[in-house]
Amino acid sequence: MAPKVLRFFTDFFVYETAKSVVVKSWSVGVINRFVQLLIILYFICWVFLHEKGHQKRDTGIESAVMTKVKGLGKFNNRVMDVADYVVPSQGASSFSIITRMVITANQTQGRCPETDDKFTCETDDDCDNNSSNIGNGILTGICLFNNVTNSTGWCEIEGWCPAEDDSVSVTPMKEVENFTIFIKNSIRFPLFDVTRGNFPSSLNQSHIQKCIYDPVHDPFCPIFKVGHILKQLNQNLDNITEVGGEIGININWKCNLDYDVDNCNPKYFFTRLDAAFQQSKASKGYNFRFAKYYQSENGTEYRTLHKAYAIRFEIIVSGNAGKFNTVPFLITLVAALTSVGLATVFCDIILLNFHKGADEYKAKKFEEVSDIVQESKRPYQGSQMSIKVLGKSSNDSGTFSIGTTGVSHADNP
Repeated sequence: MAPKVLRFFTDFFVYETAKSVVVKSWSVGVINRFVQLLIILYFICWVFLHEKGHQKRDTGIESAVMTKVKGLGKFNNRVMDVADYVVPSQGASSFSIITRMVITANQTQGRCPETDDKFTCETDDDCDNNSSNIGNGILTGICLFNNVTNSTGWCEIEGWCPAEDDSVSVTPMKEVENFTIFIKNSIRFPLFDVTRGNFPSSLNQSHIQKCIYDPVHDPFCPIFKVGHILKQLNQNLDNITEVGGEIGININWKCNLDYDVDNCNPKYFFTRLDAAFQQSKASKGYNFRFAKYYQSENGTEYRTLHKAYAIRFEIIVSGNAGKFNTVPFLITLVAALTSVGLATVFCDIILLNFHKGADEYKAKKFEEVSDIVQESKRPYQGSQMSIKVLGKSSNDSGTFSIGTTGVSHADNP
């Protein structure tokens, strides 16, 4: 029992190494080094330099956005200021600039004819059949005829009257092109306790009042001109002011905190968020309704209904920051060193399947054992050469070399 335990420990604490086969082939050697070079360049250029695989990254940003619109326009012979055309007025990251409105004034609760073409009728039964359609009020089932032309009637509704007629032609407010949007954005990377703003604190008020954002000449100016945004998106001013649309202002923070934190600055990108519906026949553009309510002296409630076509702006903030950290650096480095070994696997595939010396290489690389050799007390039965090899003492490295003339042992007899 004791010898077996002792043998177990002596067999356990041994060092094993793989047998190496040196293939003296220029073609395979060039392929091997070329693949290794590609792997090394990939990790240096892409993983380390571009993707910053040696850094610890923080993507859980904390961000706040405040906006302010300025500009004066003219609509229906009225001068419009910010309080008239910006909805909502709180200065949030999402807001709309109204460019066109269909106004229905002095609406009161009562009964009146519909104005939509799908509610035309010839008899009362036609109005019952339209009961599933959504209009400006609840259908009463009565078909009303004009006293002048009795050829076509309109279904009667109960609701706010007179009913809205959004088919009227209204000239948009073209001055929106010169409106400006002030954006104040602060961002914090909690993992590194770094807080940044979209313009430096050294920027004085007089400069902000005069500057307009330009990605080349003035990238830190927080004032954006609506016309410049539309120009960068190749959007037609007449079309978007007529039917409305949705514009995204993307503020992207990508910071390398291995350098000075002052180099952590945002980049701005503009997108047309409703681009998928620009050619839609069913629904395109952007519009919404709101009403202003009043009460007469006799207590009658009435309202003014507005159907507003607007450019909706969405401020979208994204970002991540990275800083050198030992753990991801070591993990990426080990992955790089391990991946270099893929060149050997690739060359083995070539040698075992496509090289002219494939059979010779297989014979030296693999040793096959056909049966389990049982221990025996009989003396070793083998060739004289085998006995000589087993009995000699040398500095054999176990390395074989395959050349153009054959296979040779890389040992010293």
